[in-house]
Amino acid sequence: MSDEAGKRGLIRLRRYAGENGGSATQCSTREAGAAAERSRWLADLLAAVGSGDREAFTEFYRATSHRVFGLAVRIARSQAAAEEITQEVYLQAWSTAERYDRTRASPIGWLMMLTHRRAVDRVRTEQSTADRDIVYGHSHLGRDHDIVAEEVGQRLDEELVLECLGTLTSTQREALALAYYSGRTYREVADQLDIPLPTAKSRIRDGLRRLATCLSGGELG
Repeated sequence: MSDEAGKRGLIRLRRYAGENGGSATQCSTREAGAAAERSRWLADLLAAVGSGDREAFTEFYRATSHRVFGLAVRIARSQAAAEEITQEVYLQAWSTAERYDRTRASPIGWLMMLTHRRAVDRVRTEQSTADRDIVYGHSHLGRDHDIVAEEVGQRLDEELVLECLGTLTSTQREALALAYYSGRTYREVADQLDIPLPTAKSRIRDGLRRLATCLSGGELG
């Protein structure tokens, strides 16, 4: 290859690189401009929401809810919980939109902050509730169960045990079986039987008292 041909090739390469680099820069600039325009549009919608415009709220929700729901799912790891969190976030957005300051955060950034706080609070609350149920179950159910087990051990009378179990209602026997033979917590028993948590606790405690009374020879109420 001659020196002249090499120079011409180098010039073409530089021109090609310059043209493509310019296209990439222009594309990036257009994307940044579009993002800024969208942010201004959402901020204007929020301003309208702050003045009570329901149509603006609907438009704002449709444009942003997928982002809120996606973050809620990633944190809560539950679609049902994420749906509830999303509803709570937009209720908060509706009630506090008039206080939104576009100079401090973009509309999406503001929404993500609200969502993150709600989702983290939800996870912490559910974990705290589960921990309390476990502690309560160990400190109360365990003690009641020990009393019944002691009576059974002292008597060693299978027929009497079966007879006393027969005095329980079917719902009490079912709840006790799940709690003691399957080792489930109050909440797990409630979920298994599809009943409220207080109902599950009541059935188990009432069944234990009735069983203990029968085994000790007392009169059943």
